[in-house]
Amino acid sequence: MAGALFAVGWGANQFSAMILAYRQHVGLSTATTEAIFGIYALGLIPALLVSGPVADRWGRGRVAWPAAATSVVATAVLMLGAHSVGLLFVGRFLAGVASGAMFAAGTAWVKELSVAPYDPGGSEQSGARRAAVALSLGFGLGPIVAGLLAQWGPDPLVLPYVPHLVVMTASLLLLPGAPETVADAARRWAAPGRRWASVRDLAHPRFVRVVVPFAPWVFAAPAIAFAFLPGAIGNHPRGDTVAFASAVACATAAIGVLVQPVGRPLNAKTDGRGPAGGLALLVAGLVVGVLATASENPLLVLVAALLLGGAYGLCLVSGLLEVQRIARPDDLASLTAVYYAFTYVGFAAPIVLAELAPVASYQTLLAGAAGLGALTLMLVVVQARRYPLVRASEA
Repeated sequence: MAGALFAVGWGANQFSAMILAYRQHVGLSTATTEAIFGIYALGLIPALLVSGPVADRWGRGRVAWPAAATSVVATAVLMLGAHSVGLLFVGRFLAGVASGAMFAAGTAWVKELSVAPYDPGGSEQSGARRAAVALSLGFGLGPIVAGLLAQWGPDPLVLPYVPHLVVMTASLLLLPGAPETVADAARRWAAPGRRWASVRDLAHPRFVRVVVPFAPWVFAAPAIAFAFLPGAIGNHPRGDTVAFASAVACATAAIGVLVQPVGRPLNAKTDGRGPAGGLALLVAGLVVGVLATASENPLLVLVAALLLGGAYGLCLVSGLLEVQRIARPDDLASLTAVYYAFTYVGFAAPIVLAELAPVASYQTLLAGAAGLGALTLMLVVVQARRYPLVRASEA
């Protein structure tokens, strides 16, 4: 199951390395490429909110299979849309739909397969860590492979997408081996409105006051790192702009994976240390981003990306652990879906920065984002201590 998360994560993020390629070879504007990048969230968030309750009622596999198939279709549309802006929007939208469905069902599925009776040696944190690592590896390898092929391959707008089709095919062959974890996957479906009304943990004070405030920064951090910063400087190493952007994306995701073991001891207690650590890295990364854009120094862009990748990794795994501790078993995918929906609000960050660029400098915008991150850090620490975790079973 983790393989399917990895493959869909690959498809979700491969486009980030292609942004500069479309600017170079098709002449798309910054605003257009950022809009194509961001429409992904418009497909993802509704898919999350629908697929979470469906996976809780009908079973994980009944959501994961269509999601994987949709990811294949999305990549095929992007390949066909090499010179069609309309098809690029459609492909990215479908990639969002596939990601929303897979992330909601797949994360819950991995969590359940990581404990007894499926994995007797698994711990409470195993599921969140495995899901986060699978997603982060996909997020990292997708853009580096696509970027290298776009920079030096024979067909820079089509060939970069071929590896994802191979990866998805392999994951589809492995997916039948994952056992269904919803005990009665055939039970009758309730109306969506009634279903959401039954998810009592949506109003859990820990979720509302701790998880929701920091969730948008989960993906705002990497989105700024690989969709905004590389294009904000003109001094790319040796002129290899696409390769540089893909390297930044890969470094962001790689450090996001490597930092996640640190999240285990930080999240052992429920005083907010995990998300606080991630938010501290976020603020540091944005400050370095200010220096990078002021000096147009690619090395500083890479340093900022590493810090923002660390922020992404710690915040992602911290949020998943919070959700898995709060949610009742029957509501796990639903609450996970809501969490992911809030995280993907952060994907709009590069669009907001690009739209505000005519009225403020990059340095001012990034400094403002750093200030918002610092305020979120203080809020999360205060609220985490004010509302210590009470498990759903104890509420």
